[in-house]
Amino acid sequence: MFSKSKINEPGPKAASESPAKPAMPEAPKPAASSPVPGPASAPKAKPPASTLSADLVVKGNMKSTGDIVIEGTVEGDIRAHMLTVGESATVKGEIVADDVVVNGRIIGRLRGLKVRLTATARVEGDIIHKTIAIESGAHFEGSVQRQEDPLSTTGKKPLPKPEM
Repeated sequence: MFSKSKINEPGPKAASESPAKPAMPEAPKPAASSPVPGPASAPKAKPPASTLSADLVVKGNMKSTGDIVIEGTVEGDIRAHMLTVGESATVKGEIVADDVVVNGRIIGRLRGLKVRLTATARVEGDIIHKTIAIESGAHFEGSVQRQEDPLSTTGKKPLPKPEM
């Protein structure tokens, strides 16, 4: 009975409040002006990582200023801020990123400021890094070279630079 009276009461009040509803949009307008600083802080917030699912196959190069998580297959070069190669993922190409975590398979050169090969990683190619961590169980075939700036264009160019 109490709920019936509430159901009946809001109906007439809603009809009488319809002129008051324009006052309600005025209240959201200040709320809309409040979120304006929110979007200003939103660009400061880190956007979510782009994720390529396990059933996705990409043929071509990828470039992002953000983070990428790969669970599928990529045949091409990848450039990103942070790259995570999932356990089921395969990347055939060059990787250049500030931070790289490899759980899956990479066939090609890897360049990163901070590189981490987990126990499930399989890497076939050279790694050029500033810092590296290789967990027990990781499979790696290639060479490892430390450079202060591993993100520079080629690994062989820094050698002539000191000669100049």
